[in-house]
Amino acid sequence: MGFTIISHSLLFHHYYQSTCIKSQSHNSLYNQSCRSRVCSFSSPLLMLHRRRSASRGSARRLAVTEDAGAREGEQDKDDQRAGPNLETLFRRFWKVASPYWSSEDKIQARLKLAAVFALTLGTTGISVGFNFLGRDFYNALANKDQEQFTKQLLYYLGAFAGGIPIFVLRDYAKDTLSLRWRSWMTSYYLERYLKNRTFYKIQSQSIIDNPDQRIVDDLSSFTGTALAFSLTVFNAAVDLISFSNILYGIYPPLFVVLIVYSLGGTAVSVFLGKGLVNLNFMQEKKEADFRYALVRVRENAESIAFYGGEKNEKQLLLDRFKRAFENLSQLLISSRNLDFFTSGYRYLIQILPAAVVAPMYFSGKIEFGVINQSVSAFNHILSDFSLIVYQFQSISAFSAIIDRLGEFDDVLDAAFSNDLKSDDSEEIIIHHTDLCVQPSSDYNGSIPQSECQKLLEVYNLTLQTPRSGTILIKGLSFVINEGDHLLITGPSGSGKTSFLRALAGLWTSGQGTITFYGKDASRCQTSVSSGTNSSPQQSSKDDDLKNKKYRRAGQVFFLPQRPYMALGTLRQQLLYPTWSENSLPASTNSGIAASSSTQYNDMPTTEDLVHVLNIVSLGDILSRFQGLNCVHEWSSVLSLGEQQRLAFARLLLAKPRFVLLDESTSALDEANEAHLYKQIEAAGITYMSIGHRSTLFKYHRKVLKISKFDLNNNKQNWQLWPINQATKPQSVPAS
Repeated sequence: MGFTIISHSLLFHHYYQSTCIKSQSHNSLYNQSCRSRVCSFSSPLLMLHRRRSASRGSARRLAVTEDAGAREGEQDKDDQRAGPNLETLFRRFWKVASPYWSSEDKIQARLKLAAVFALTLGTTGISVGFNFLGRDFYNALANKDQEQFTKQLLYYLGAFAGGIPIFVLRDYAKDTLSLRWRSWMTSYYLERYLKNRTFYKIQSQSIIDNPDQRIVDDLSSFTGTALAFSLTVFNAAVDLISFSNILYGIYPPLFVVLIVYSLGGTAVSVFLGKGLVNLNFMQEKKEADFRYALVRVRENAESIAFYGGEKNEKQLLLDRFKRAFENLSQLLISSRNLDFFTSGYRYLIQILPAAVVAPMYFSGKIEFGVINQSVSAFNHILSDFSLIVYQFQSISAFSAIIDRLGEFDDVLDAAFSNDLKSDDSEEIIIHHTDLCVQPSSDYNGSIPQSECQKLLEVYNLTLQTPRSGTILIKGLSFVINEGDHLLITGPSGSGKTSFLRALAGLWTSGQGTITFYGKDASRCQTSVSSGTNSSPQQSSKDDDLKNKKYRRAGQVFFLPQRPYMALGTLRQQLLYPTWSENSLPASTNSGIAASSSTQYNDMPTTEDLVHVLNIVSLGDILSRFQGLNCVHEWSSVLSLGEQQRLAFARLLLAKPRFVLLDESTSALDEANEAHLYKQIEAAGITYMSIGHRSTLFKYHRKVLKISKFDLNNNKQNWQLWPINQATKPQSVPAS
């Protein structure tokens, strides 16, 4: 019983470090990836990681990840990727970590951090106390002093009772602070990721791989590991000061042996593990690519089944898994080589201090308890000096996460700075203007009726592809008034959908001006639009003004060929994106964002939702899915035709003044197509459609035909004419 207590007392104050070290040898194959090694800085964090690992599969399946590195050339480039230098790592670490500590939550964060450091100081004091208790305990045992032994035993039990809560509270405070930090950083990165349509730029230009993984997994690991590692370094510094005096007072040569041993071990560890950072980085990417391919199979299950493409998909999946497997094999080899050294390094210290001070004990210069004290102090200080040796794999994995998050942060900053480039740079300019302007001398206090009917004006638009700069449309100019339903036709690849991207503000490569006109009869003030000065009543924050061109006007709607089905209930599908199910839309200071009626202020009732489903011939969907509050994977359970009708239901509920339709009835029969066009026209909505069906002509008043641009003649490649089957198409000058 006595030796059991002795053993536990010796291990207790090493709990933080020893659990971290030993846990590495018991991990499964998966846990040898960088996630487990990052989380091995502390046993509480490791347990948190294991709980999180169990649910990570489902969380990742819900995450929509991006595919980077699908092409062989990109894979070769990735394989040759060089790891970041220390200066870059420190810069990125500070850039990622610092915003939270100066945020609106800084007071609470700093107080909690101070409490964690105070508790850490308390645990160090407890460890020092155990060091002296162990000395006296062993002396009593060696001297066969039963009375003193019993007394020291009671001291030990009291120290356990008082010390364990301090250790537990320290770990709890650390983990709750980590969770609070992660919550803030998740909101911070999501805001920047979704701001200015940065998410679209990243996806469309393949700037970085797997931003979803960086937000979900990397942020989680970063906050927990950064805090744990900071405390480890702090604890090591305090330990070093506390136990150095003890060890140096026992035997100065032992302190010298410790310094030489730890420095030599650090140098060898750095040499053996120098490739781990890049291998961990690439393992994150290759596993994400493999997971993305599996998500694609699930999301496109019906198409793959129709094609009978199971064999091709299997080959693709196995190919991506092979890349992850090969990289992990290299990672395991590097880890094995490092483990050979660190295992020997770790076990040698169990006898090294005793071997050094044993001659003093044999000569009677020290008591037996001093040997125990020297071993304890030696292990403490060596753990402090050998932090890199013990945690090199964890540090390597953490460095990979810093690199990924820093790269992501740089991309987000670059996306924002690109939107603030100088006005003399060539790009398409988008204005949102309120027609209810202050009376001017030109109008003699009134606005012409023709001006009040304006919805859209395109002037001298030349549209280019974002990357290559290939011209798609040249010199396009026209005006859309209320009721001027426009049909856009042309061969595939001529730039029809790209033109809608330009109208939506997704593509700005080229030159020219696009102006959307809103109308708010309830208030007549000068509008705020890109490139114009706002009145004092409508001036807002600089950030809002800079992002004006990215805000979709409240009176303009867009319906793509394959509608986006949001996650959530059927009710949320119908309300998306105009309303949130649980809140009303926030009011804006922009005249264009306000509607002349109350539809943007009043959320539709359940009766409204049921009514609009009946209008678009989806009334049976309520009985099929047990009402509006059911949750399904709507993109899978609804056919494309049903999804398109659901999108028209959204449109009829929102009642915008102007809508852009990109082959939005391609999956519908002619009867449903005619019915839906009549419904939106009856609702007073002006529409611009892209389509190839001849039946669409009867629902429109003008036709814009776009041809493929010919670089040889450099002429305009578009024709605009009113629909009149008795006349031939002719080029019409701009209004």
